[in-house]
Parts: sequence; C-alpha cells; structure tokens
Amino acid sequence: MPHSPASWSLESLNEFESENIINEDPVTHSLVLLGSFPDPDKSKARIKAIVRVERTALATSDAGRLFGVDSLLKRVKIEGSTDIYTWLFAWLGEDRERDLKINIICPATEVHIRKYTKQQQIMVHETPKLYESHVKPYITSFPPSRTQWVENILTGVSEQDKILYKSSDFVILPDMKWDLTTVSSLYLVALVQDRSIRSLRDLNKKHVNILKSIKKQAATVVKRKWGLGDGSLRMYIHYQPSYYIFHVHIVNVNFEGGLLGMTVGQAHLLDDIISLLELDPSDGPSTFQKMTLTYGLGEQHGLYDKLRHCYDHVDLIDG
Repeated sequence: MPHSPASWSLESLNEFESENIINEDPVTHSLVLLGSFPDPDKSKARIKAIVRVERTALATSDAGRLFGVDSLLKRVKIEGSTDIYTWLFAWLGEDRERDLKINIICPATEVHIRKYTKQQQIMVHETPKLYESHVKPYITSFPPSRTQWVENILTGVSEQDKILYKSSDFVILPDMKWDLTTVSSLYLVALVQDRSIRSLRDLNKKHVNILKSIKKQAATVVKRKWGLGDGSLRMYIHYQPSYYIFHVHIVNVNFEGGLLGMTVGQAHLLDDIISLLELDPSDGPSTFQKMTLTYGLGEQHGLYDKLRHCYDHVDLIDG
C-alpha cells in the first residue's frame, strides 16, 4: 500500500495521478477515477488505484445560510429566465467550479407549492370513460398562466438564444433541469406548436410524421453539437404531463436518474408511441383514445381527489 490508513493527508492525496474517468453518476454527483499512487518502497514505479469522488448532500442545517447577509453563496450567474421561471448557477467560493444549479419560481402559486411538496401516490387506471368525465375537463380548465413560459418560447418572446432546432411544427432546446455542461446527463425538450395536442390522449395516426421528425432532428442536434451517435437518446412522453402543451423529453440514454421522470407509470417511449399509432386505422378513434392508461398520481396533483373518489364508482373504473 502506498500509505497506511492513518497516514492519508492532502499531500498524499495530491500524489494521485489520474489516468481515466471510469464512471460518473450525475445523480449522486460522483466520479470514479482510475490512476495510481507512487510506491513508497520504490519496488514499483506506480501502484494502481481507484478514487471515487462524490459531492456531499446539502445539509438541512445550512438551509438558513444559503441566502441572506451571511449567505454561503459567493457568486451567482443567471442562465435563463422566462415568465415566472429563472435558473442560475452558484458558487460557494470564488476559485471553485460552479457548485449549485438554482431554479426559481416567482411568484409561486399554491399549485406550484403542491407540485414541489413531497407526496404519496396512488396508481390510477384511467379508462376512456374516466378520461372523458373527469380528466378531460381538468385539462381543458388548466390555467393559461401555468403555461405562459412555454408560450413565450413558442412565440419567440424568450429563450430564443437557447433553441437548438426550430421549425413551423416544433422547437428543441435544453430543459431547465439540465446543467448545460454534463453530456452524460444531457436533457433536452421538444415543444410542439400544435396547441390542439394537449396530451398522449390527443395523438392519432396523422401525428406520426411530426413525432418521427422530432426523433430525427433530436438525433441530428446531439450528434452535431455533442458527438452522440445512433442509439444515444431516450425519448419519452409523460402521462400525466406537468403541463398540457405537448412536449417530448430527450435524454442521454446513460442517464438513469429517477428524478427525470423515467419511471414506469409515467414515461411512454416515443418509439413505442409511434409504432402504436402506425397500427391505427386512418379514421376513427386512435389507440390512445380507446385504451386504459395506468399511471402514478401524487396526492398534491389537481386530479388526485377527483380520481381517488372515482374508485368508489366501479362503472367509471371498469367502464
């Protein structure tokens, strides 16, 4: 061993020579490095070693010191802003890499507060009948103010310098959850101009071409800008989505973070959706208008109470 357990110090750690990054995990903010330390006995030139570096979690005790007169933050930089949403990067010291990504919603409504509060879930079996009687009215009544930030992007009011691809049908740009740097956690979103598509339920065979175009252009963008080849992307659609302007999530396939909403009962792969729509007849109800959709729903969601009470009415669940 290059050092006994008790002899490790900053000086001895600095003797490590890194050769390769053999793993990285953006979820745990960790890197695994392969390299070597000098052999204290000089019998070997270097001794192979693996060093894993992980950023520690934010301490709840520091919450009150993140902002204010005695703030832990030493520098911030605004990365983007649209309507009520702003996101920044922050540094805990002047000579450091950026430490934190901060998203701000201001003013935050009661709906926002409910959405971001930790919550229990139920599994919903949404039949076409349940959709028509309860879910569709909820979607139709969704306040326009909740999607004003999306409208600003689609109408050219904001975020135009971030757009990676633009056509009359859709735009592709980085999702606000991505740090814009770590390619292994790359996260883009395609926003569709057709406001008549509110969710998965509205898709039919005539939308196959636009879905295929999103798939093609997303692959072209990431290959040109980040050198990612075929099969490097996971593209999916949420049901229920967090907002009802149709959009497709585009994520590096190697990023498996649970926070990205890729769980069963929420995410539907774009390729699978295209395949199902291609099997649809040219007219009549589409697959997604006829099928029962099963998904998890948090207790703070606006649909939660409506759908939970429906379990007392078997005709709506089984109809």
